[in-house]
Amino acid sequence: MSGYEFSRAWFDFSFNHPNKVKPVHTAIYFFVIERCNRLGWKENFGFPTDLAMEALGIKNYKTYIRALEDLVDWNFIQWIQKSKNQYTANVIALVKNTKAQPEALDKALHTTVSEQCSKQVRSIASIDKQINLLNNETLNKKPFLKIDKSEIPKDQLIYYQWALKFQQLFLKNLKNKSAPTKKVEITSFKNCLDPIRLMMEKDGVSEDQLLLAYELLNGSEEFWKGIILSTYKLREKIGQLIAQGKKPVKIKTMDLQVQHKIQSYD
Repeated sequence: MSGYEFSRAWFDFSFNHPNKVKPVHTAIYFFVIERCNRLGWKENFGFPTDLAMEALGIKNYKTYIRALEDLVDWNFIQWIQKSKNQYTANVIALVKNTKAQPEALDKALHTTVSEQCSKQVRSIASIDKQINLLNNETLNKKPFLKIDKSEIPKDQLIYYQWALKFQQLFLKNLKNKSAPTKKVEITSFKNCLDPIRLMMEKDGVSEDQLLLAYELLNGSEEFWKGIILSTYKLREKIGQLIAQGKKPVKIKTMDLQVQHKIQSYD
């Protein structure tokens, strides 16, 4: 028998006799297997009492010897030479115990594994449902400004927060010019979020650069306020905004084209 077969036979027995087996029995038996293995699977081998007790943390000799005797009675080990006291070694042999019935433990383990797998599948399905929120057609079509933060998956929150920041800014800029705001208000979740996500994931735009763009669109300079009224347009013009930095172009009178764009935004 291999070490695996010895351990399997033990746990079959242990499962069928829970009223008999204690942790000390398992500890001693597995130390017996370990020592036999280290000695090259000798048929008979010395099993020093002091060594076993120290290795297993057993302080009481009577507890140790009773458990060892139980293992002999249950036909898991065999006395070859019994020690006279706790200071001498026993000589023992491992017994190929094939009497333990494995069916009960096999059935119990099978049931447990099946239940665990079922729970895991349900758990994974729940995780997938959350991750797939961004692929949900209903959510993607829902007006961005009507969506609650609690609906957003954690891994998408950073994009949502930036998209919300810019959408609110676009609304403010339009209202300041008494321009229609309906188009910003009804823009879908997907159309607001995707440009932000692509800027950060694909284009390499940092949060510092997004903040710089936000400050320009929120400043006194009117030029960009009439051009960038969506996150889609923001992605298209972000390079120019970054290049402009904190030195906006001085334009006293807004370009007539820009004014027209704002007024006809809807």
